[in-house]
Amino acid sequence: MTGGTGRLQGKHALVTGGTTGIGYAIAERFLREGAKVVLTGRNQELGSRAETALRDAGQSWFVAADAGDPAAVARSVELAAGHLETIDVLVNNAGVGVEASLLRTPLADYDRLMDVNVRGCLLYAQAAYPYLARRRGCMIHIASDAGVWGEQAIGLYSVSKAAVVMMGKMLALEGGPDGVRSNVLCPGDTWPGMRHMAPPGEEDRPESGDWPVPPIGRIGEARDVAAAAVFYASDEAEFITGTTLLVDGGMTAGYQQREKSPPAEPGS
Repeated sequence: MTGGTGRLQGKHALVTGGTTGIGYAIAERFLREGAKVVLTGRNQELGSRAETALRDAGQSWFVAADAGDPAAVARSVELAAGHLETIDVLVNNAGVGVEASLLRTPLADYDRLMDVNVRGCLLYAQAAYPYLARRRGCMIHIASDAGVWGEQAIGLYSVSKAAVVMMGKMLALEGGPDGVRSNVLCPGDTWPGMRHMAPPGEEDRPESGDWPVPPIGRIGEARDVAAAAVFYASDEAEFITGTTLLVDGGMTAGYQQREKSPPAEPGS
């Protein structure tokens, strides 16, 4: 990560799911842009490792929390506000997934996934809102391109991220009178990202590299999403709320020419 330009100088940010992948990249970029950051995650070991790695980038703290646990969410926001003295920016990034079509998703996976991806997003917004309102701050919710055009193989994940997109809009409506902005980022295939999802009953696996290449010519990187998050968190975006930004290299722009497929005859 290159040095920042101070675009977030004086900001105080809470990044959920910030120990790895996109969340970690956002936390690092925020620090290099001058913000103070608290990052959360379920795994204490990963959190301690991230806290150590970020030491040279700026002031940061790790708080262990499971976004699916309401008590843990409330406690982590309180601890974050204590470390930071306030909260200007909430990044709702914590998320889980399962590789299964919707009709083959067990109820236990439904509960786990929706508790973290949707309910956790709302709980963090509710708990952080009093701080954000005092600072005319902002929320940035990390959804997915799967929440825009859907992926059958990860059906429930797609549903949950579509809910996050709409939640971002509703929170923009409610936060407007207090000057609290709410926007959504929808990453496409990103390295590292969410390609570690496993079928029901199996442990998450290493990130897969078998991805379609988007029109821009390369797979997304976590830094691409982090750059967009910096803009949304900055004062330059003070009039932008209720929006959804795709960071997907053009994958959702439309179908490219289908290779090896003969042209269909009209009416066939």
